[in-house]
Amino acid sequence: MEQRPPPSPMPGLSWLNGADERAVRQALRRVCASSAWGGRVLAERPFAHHEALLVANDTATAALTDEGLAEAIGGHPPIGRPEDGDAASAREQAGMAGAPADLKAEMLALNLAYQDRFGHVFLICATGLSAEQLRDALRLRLGNSPDAEREIVRAELGKINRIRLTRLTESAATVSTHVLDTARGRPATGVPVTLSAAAAPAGPWVAHAASLTDEDGRCAQLPALPGDTALARLTFAVEPYLAGPAGPDDGAGAAFFPEATVVFSVVPGEHYHVPLLLSPFGYSVYRGS
Repeated sequence: MEQRPPPSPMPGLSWLNGADERAVRQALRRVCASSAWGGRVLAERPFAHHEALLVANDTATAALTDEGLAEAIGGHPPIGRPEDGDAASAREQAGMAGAPADLKAEMLALNLAYQDRFGHVFLICATGLSAEQLRDALRLRLGNSPDAEREIVRAELGKINRIRLTRLTESAATVSTHVLDTARGRPATGVPVTLSAAAAPAGPWVAHAASLTDEDGRCAQLPALPGDTALARLTFAVEPYLAGPAGPDDGAGAAFFPEATVVFSVVPGEHYHVPLLLSPFGYSVYRGS
């Protein structure tokens, strides 16, 4: 297995600097929905260090027009109601998760009053705030003038972007998988799985880790990918399982598919759960959660 250098303390920063423009633009859009903000940050590449990236965010946020600010706000759900699959907002709004029903009902009413007054969702950097603190901030800001509130929203947006960019640069992408034997309706145990990584679409591929599916058909302890990874590849050596005594063919002969391979794009800070649905004459994969 080819040796890689030790991981960078900021594994996502080298990815931001070296990945193709389309991939970086998509990653930045998950940080902030404003295309103008993303374009300004992208234009500042390469970033010599993390602080340079945060300064680029501050500059781009300050430069947003009313239209750009509205586009950015539109990418955020109401407090207390993150959308399914929006892991970033759910993580940031964790303070609302255990709130009592009466407080959640009050937040809903306050959110509606805020939207009626200002024409957009209540935006606040919710990380680390309790449900009571979020409610109190919303009550207080309902009394602001539209001009004053717009600048508060801009400042809160900048804080949120900073947190999300830091997570993007500090956290490497992670991968897990789960092999399900659809012919027998049970997990596929003991399937060899290899995780490989490539820093660019043209390769080269470097084997990063190897594992076997456990009794539940899972590989849950694969190591985080290197910070410069642009593409990941999972290779499932399924022939021993399919053709062996434990497989659906019960040792009847060679498997039609000796292996199953899936290649997918990755972004630092994201987790990718990629299950394999396996049968003797076909397989499918998808991104799970």
